[in-house]
Amino acid sequence: MSRLNESRSTTLQRFRKLGLRCALAPFAFVVVLFAQSGEENFRKLREEMVRTQLGGSRWGAQAVREPRVLEAFRQVPRHRFVSEALVPYAYEDRPLPIGYGQTISQPYIVAKMTELLEPGKSHRALEIGTGSGYQAAILSQLVSDVYTIDIIEPLGVTARERLATLGHKNVEVRIGDGYYGWSEKAPFDCIVVTAAANHIPPPLIEQLKPGGRLVVAIGNPFQTQRLLLVTKGSKGPRDIRVQDIMPVSFVPLLSGSSGQ
Repeated sequence: MSRLNESRSTTLQRFRKLGLRCALAPFAFVVVLFAQSGEENFRKLREEMVRTQLGGSRWGAQAVREPRVLEAFRQVPRHRFVSEALVPYAYEDRPLPIGYGQTISQPYIVAKMTELLEPGKSHRALEIGTGSGYQAAILSQLVSDVYTIDIIEPLGVTARERLATLGHKNVEVRIGDGYYGWSEKAPFDCIVVTAAANHIPPPLIEQLKPGGRLVVAIGNPFQTQRLLLVTKGSKGPRDIRVQDIMPVSFVPLLSGSSGQ
């Protein structure tokens, strides 16, 4: 869950593209007008998000290319995972606050982490850090089963209700310490950690299938961290290959064992 760091100017430009002349309107009016414009405008914003933010030239070689991942982002309504006041910003490529010091990550980061997992239709996925439920919703379009854990009970409860309301029946939410993973549901084909740890949690490596992939940010809280792709071999927990992907900035992983 990466941190909030951008302005509202790009949002207003998108309103103009959609014919919504609200640049000078009070913020509350903007929210109401946007909500009344209907799902078609949200669909257009998702399509633009996929075209320009995820698979566009902005990220060069790091752009998201996997068609199944891009289609999942076209289908999942990100505006349903933020508060009403933040709906006008839902399709900006930036994180947004969701309470309790946490955020919903920017779409590009969610997409890139998802692509790195190489999710298959028969896969079982584990997410550490449910947050708003958006990453779990994306994964639910791509794998057979999603298991997601959040240590902050109000976030986990709300995400569980939201995911059920939106029809994501293959997602199971647990309130608990994600550092330890979810041994009862292991092994997993892919694991994603949506917060920054100061080391790779050993229980997650143990619960990863041989050939499985783990994506996690490693580094100090509130500083630039490194997004890592960890691939597990066939010779046990120590048989791993670690690839440094890119710099990122995430909120810290909350865990009694991680010291955070």
